[in-house]
Amino acid sequence: MILNVNHHIQSNMKQNMTTATMPVQQPYSSTATLVSALFAVMCVGALTLTSDMANAATSRVITPAQLGTAQKVANDGVPLSELAANAPDSYKVKRGDTLWAISKLFLKSPWRWPELWGMNKAEIQNPHLIYPGQMLYLDKSNGRARLSSRPGASDSDNLETVKLSPRTRKIDLKSDSIPTIDNHLIEPFLSEPIIADEATIASAPRFVATQEGRVMLSKNDRAYARSASGTGLLTVPKDAPRLYRVFRDAKPLKDPGTGEVLGYEAQFLGRAELIRGESVQKVRGAKEKDNETEIVPATLDITHSKEEIRTGDRLLPEPPLEVVTFAPRSPNLPTEARIVSVYGSSVANIGQSQIVAINRGARDGIERGHVLAIQSDGARMIDKTIDGKREAIKLPDERNGLLMVFRTFDRLSYALVLEVNEPVKVGDWLINPK
Repeated sequence: MILNVNHHIQSNMKQNMTTATMPVQQPYSSTATLVSALFAVMCVGALTLTSDMANAATSRVITPAQLGTAQKVANDGVPLSELAANAPDSYKVKRGDTLWAISKLFLKSPWRWPELWGMNKAEIQNPHLIYPGQMLYLDKSNGRARLSSRPGASDSDNLETVKLSPRTRKIDLKSDSIPTIDNHLIEPFLSEPIIADEATIASAPRFVATQEGRVMLSKNDRAYARSASGTGLLTVPKDAPRLYRVFRDAKPLKDPGTGEVLGYEAQFLGRAELIRGESVQKVRGAKEKDNETEIVPATLDITHSKEEIRTGDRLLPEPPLEVVTFAPRSPNLPTEARIVSVYGSSVANIGQSQIVAINRGARDGIERGHVLAIQSDGARMIDKTIDGKREAIKLPDERNGLLMVFRTFDRLSYALVLEVNEPVKVGDWLINPK
């Protein structure tokens, strides 16, 4: 099959809407496989994506090792032993599906998506978006598994070629495309949590006063802030930050093993826009010879409030919008990490779909999309032997679920708990899934 798809995706930041126009060129075989469509580029924020950019985006998602795996499986197929026990012979994609869930239907290990995509490598070179209504069929002939867009499509000698005229389909990608995971579970965490080092937190500008003496601030209120240096909140030059996040109560995140502080997690409160920069001016009415000056704080307007804001709360520049892609996969290198904390909660036990911080980050080679297996720490106990001796023993660590990293910092990362058998605890170990 030859399938050329040009994606022209434009996002309106105010409406947070994404549309795509996809001219489909001819000719192509009706036996084309669609599974490569499972692994889409997930867009957060404003994005303009042309066909050239789509190819570039794909190259960022797929590593050389994954590409090599896909190329091999494209020729060999997948052993039947690698299929999920109840892999369906056919499946119709429906609204509400996720790529992770669909992968689990066919493979024992859903993070091994390069092999699923590899089943199509000879026919479709890039992963594309998949939409509700598309059909997938599982061919298990000759002891190997392959996926196709129609049953019995593995017999390449009997391919039927269908020639279609170019057509254009315009849809709302935000509502129609199938995401990698449930977007609503992580969207707030892509922009809200603030992790920084101690020096950054300590030197961040702070609100010093409110308009009309208000105690609490919310959207559209005005407040005044200053920085430690007196030059941290300026409107010049033109590229100086104008949008800021508001936060308080930076909590130290410590390594469960060493006790070392890996970073500080700040409570997100809202956003503010810088209207006037801070300055120093001459005291009005003072004598010329006295040369008296006074500090004038910066003026900011609250543009969004998640919680009430007050004096003493601090500010950090809003980071630029990112194009975020998730390709579920196991880390290339052996990885051992631990759960540091659960975000926004003081509960002792962590369940499915909760967000956790782990003690490995970008400097440790952790990337977005890395899937790690959760291991419950085996209990330590005293065993009384037959001869009366008391010996310390430790029960084996047990596999207890999976999580996927979706945001990385230098020494820490945020991850979503995808599956869990028993409640997870802070301090539990994380390793490469098998």
